[in-house]
Amino acid sequence: MSTFALFLRPDGADDVARTIADWLSERGHQVRIPLPDAASVGRPDLGVEQSALTPDADLVVSLGGDGTMLRAAALAAVDDVPVLGVNLGDLGYLTVVEPAGALPALQRFLDGSYQLEERMRLEVDATGIEGLPTALNEVVVEKSGTGQTVRLDVSLDGEPFTSYVADGLILATPTGSTAYSFSSRGPILDPELRAIVTTPVAAHMLFDRSMVLDAGCVVTAVVADDRPARVSIDGRSVGELEPGAGVRCSGSSRPTRLVTFTSRNFHSVLRSKLALEDR
Repeated sequence: MSTFALFLRPDGADDVARTIADWLSERGHQVRIPLPDAASVGRPDLGVEQSALTPDADLVVSLGGDGTMLRAAALAAVDDVPVLGVNLGDLGYLTVVEPAGALPALQRFLDGSYQLEERMRLEVDATGIEGLPTALNEVVVEKSGTGQTVRLDVSLDGEPFTSYVADGLILATPTGSTAYSFSSRGPILDPELRAIVTTPVAAHMLFDRSMVLDAGCVVTAVVADDRPARVSIDGRSVGELEPGAGVRCSGSSRPTRLVTFTSRNFHSVLRSKLALEDR
């Protein structure tokens, strides 16, 4: 018997989740669903607190788009559980299975016919903000008000590097290089690399280029003016930094492990998702 944790997007995943939960239960496997979602799926008997979702689980199944996948991966990383993404969203960079293929994919997982693809995460510490998760895509330090900039003193491995006056600073993983960093003209990195991409957002200075740093580099950004800055991790706001406070990031030793069924060609995925084949 295996244990599966289903992680649902806020709406629109009930039918797929119900089908998967019933299919797994009928075959004698244990299924866990977050309490509110279990009720909406019509399987309140499978509901657990979120803290009980991933311990000792064999697989987390994310039902949604990339946003759902990021939240599912954050939970799974704590207990080193692999994640399978079922795409109910639009782009689906991180998800590998469409809804019609969900049950065959689960059967292949049970048969052991799958591969694990490791993706680097970022460790994050921030002054005055406790219990931060690791990041699969990026950490962003940005202005907290409109019509303003934020000044950030950036150090690399404890040595002062430069001060950015900008709308914000993105610290991205290779996986996150195709997300917010990409939209801010950052480079695209192969997701299996280990590196940190620093990308300023709308920098009001001559040096406005991205940098690709070794994953072991410790990047520190301290708020240097009298205006606070907001911190977000993988698109979710986690708190605010007062002047003099900072955030520190470096590569995590614990990756996200994604379940795949063929060796995915990143260049082909990129070409398809960005519609480059039509140009």
